[in-house]
Amino acid sequence: MDDAIDVILAQWRDERPDLDLSALGTFGRIMRLSAVLTTFIENWCAAHGLRAGEFDVLTALRRAGPAMPSDLADALMMSRSGMTKRLDGLEQAGLVERTLDPADRRSVVVELTDDGRELIDTVLTEHAANLQRLAAGLSTRDRAGLERGLRTLLSDIRLSQL
Repeated sequence: MDDAIDVILAQWRDERPDLDLSALGTFGRIMRLSAVLTTFIENWCAAHGLRAGEFDVLTALRRAGPAMPSDLADALMMSRSGMTKRLDGLEQAGLVERTLDPADRRSVVVELTDDGRELIDTVLTEHAANLQRLAAGLSTRDRAGLERGLRTLLSDIRLSQL
């Protein structure tokens, strides 16, 4: 079954048969999937009173436990100032709290509040079900192959340092 990317590829084959644009199929579909998933996640998070970035912080704290803001920023590949702003909002909402690190009182540690833990456990359970539903069209073998391919592609791209 052809999709919009197949149409684009056919048009390019007609217009520029001298170019190998076969990788456009892979990257075009990755980009379209990314856009669709980004919209889906943003809307889904909003229905739970969160932004996608806030969900990321809460899940990072839930899976790894209390952390320093700089470690969270590194883990989520964002700036320190961006993390501060995100933590300010989550703290105002009563979902996280910042306390002095008992090991080094010059540092701050962020952790989930009871409300934050309850919310992320509820939301994450729904998120897991959504992901399974979204991936239901792929067999276990197809999913494993897709994961392998994407992992290799990401590794190769990082190594080439675009």
